[in-house]
This record gives sequence, structure tokens and C-alpha cells, in this order.
Amino acid sequence: MASVPPDPDLQGPAAIGEPELLPPDGQFAGVPEQEPIRRRRPTWAAAPATYLLVGVNCLVFLLMGLRGISPVNPGVDQLMHWGANNAGYVLNYENMLPHAQWWRILSAMFLHVGIIHLATNMWCLWNLGLLAEPLLGSFGLFAAYVLTGGAGNLLSTIVNWVWLMRDGGSIVFPAGAGASGAVFGIAGALIILLKSNRLPVPPFELKRLRKSVIYFAVINLAIGFSIWGGNQFIHSGLNIDNMAHLGGFMSGLLFAVPLVPRIGSPRDSFNRRLRFALVLMVGLLVLFGFYIAHVPPPQN
Repeated sequence: MASVPPDPDLQGPAAIGEPELLPPDGQFAGVPEQEPIRRRRPTWAAAPATYLLVGVNCLVFLLMGLRGISPVNPGVDQLMHWGANNAGYVLNYENMLPHAQWWRILSAMFLHVGIIHLATNMWCLWNLGLLAEPLLGSFGLFAAYVLTGGAGNLLSTIVNWVWLMRDGGSIVFPAGAGASGAVFGIAGALIILLKSNRLPVPPFELKRLRKSVIYFAVINLAIGFSIWGGNQFIHSGLNIDNMAHLGGFMSGLLFAVPLVPRIGSPRDSFNRRLRFALVLMVGLLVLFGFYIAHVPPPQN
């Protein structure tokens, strides 16, 4: 789905001592011409944030399995115990908890509902992360994952808070989990960054990569809303958190607007713009969270 950009840190040929005399053709007498020695860093070292995020998600899933939780179909109570998002818990519906559990906005993006859910999300995160990390930097990619994933979970929370579910006359808030909101956020950021003319990549290649990311976002959003629409009629029980996807994608676009790609930009310019993007996103998320906290609770 995405190719890895060239590593900018390739090393040049090894230094050798200068000969005392050079022959007329510029070659060392008796020494055949050698190709420059180039050494690539391992991929994990070129994109540490991508591998760290994938590793943390897999580690959480492994720990859940070691605690006896089904790797195929974990229960709702088990997911809630491990940090799934839930509007009732986040906003402390009817004061059922000592404190509102806002930390679930973050923990839910590292939690998955079965091995297939994990595998599909990690495949997308790995491909998009390897493409985005050279443009955002390692810290920038990690920040994009957390901030856009958090934005998606906040939007999911307010929508579930307002459009509640009912089960036998009682209010039920669904549990949400998965990295897909953050994955859509990274896709949104890539759509903006790949438009830059600063990147040392042929325009046709940039256009191809950008189209691929746009197709990924549009097709997966369409699939999610189609599943949601079908579930309203056939009640299959298969639920997609489309609001987390949409919130992550829109916040990813917003996060990248002030940025320039790290590749091809002066370091000071990139760092200054990244700080501005971080302050902007954190400020908006805090204001959004403050607004959500003051929305009147649904009436039973």
C-alpha cells in the first residue's frame, strides 16, 4: 500500500589514505576502481515510532491473552477492564463511578477486539507509519497517533452520549476499542503532507502515493458506514465505530495543515511548525473535552 522513502542517512564510501602519486587517469596504480560502500540502517531504526506503536498494540493484546482473554472474541466486560472507551464511564453517567474515567480516551486506541481486528489495524498502521514517519519525524508520528486517535474517541464519546442505545428500557453505552481512529488520522495527515512541493520525489510518484492514501481513507470510510447502515436493518451485531474513524481522519487533516514535511524543509522551520500544530491540537481537544463534559446526560 505504501513504499518506504529513501533513507536520507545513507553513509558515503569509507575513507582511504591518499596515494603519494596519482596516475594520469585519476586511478590508483594497480588498484581496481571500487563501488562506493553504502550501509543502510535497519528499517526499525529508520522508523522507530512506527515499530514502537505496533509493538505496544501487540504487547497489550499478548498480555490480554496471557490473562486468559479470548484472542478471537473477548467479552465486553473484559474489554472494559482493559480500558475500552465508553461514554458512560468517561462522563460518569448517573455518578456510577467515583470519578469520570477520561483516561479511556487514550487507552482504547491500544486495545483490540480479537486477532483479526489487531492484524488489520497493525497492517495499516505499519504501512502508513513507514510512509509518514520520514515526513513527520518520530515524535511527530507518535503525537499524530495519540492526538488524532484521541480526537476520534472524543467524537465517538459525544455521539454515543447523545445518540444512546437502549436495551430493555435501560441506557447502554457501547464499548469502543482499536487503533483505527489513529490510523485514519495518520492517513489524513499524509494527504496534506504529500501535496508539498518540497519533497525530493518525482511529482508523478507523489501523486500516486497521495491517491493511494485518499483511496484507502474513502473506501474504508464507505465500508464502515455501509456496515453501520446494514446493521440498522438486519441487526447483525457487527458494529463499526465510524465516528472514531471520521474524527481521527478530520483531526489528521487539521494537524498537518500547519506543517511542512520534515524531508526537504529546514529543521528550525519544521520544528516551529510542529510545535504550533501540537499546541493547536491539544488546545482544541481540551476545549472539545470541556464541552463534552458539560453536555446534559441522556434521560432514562
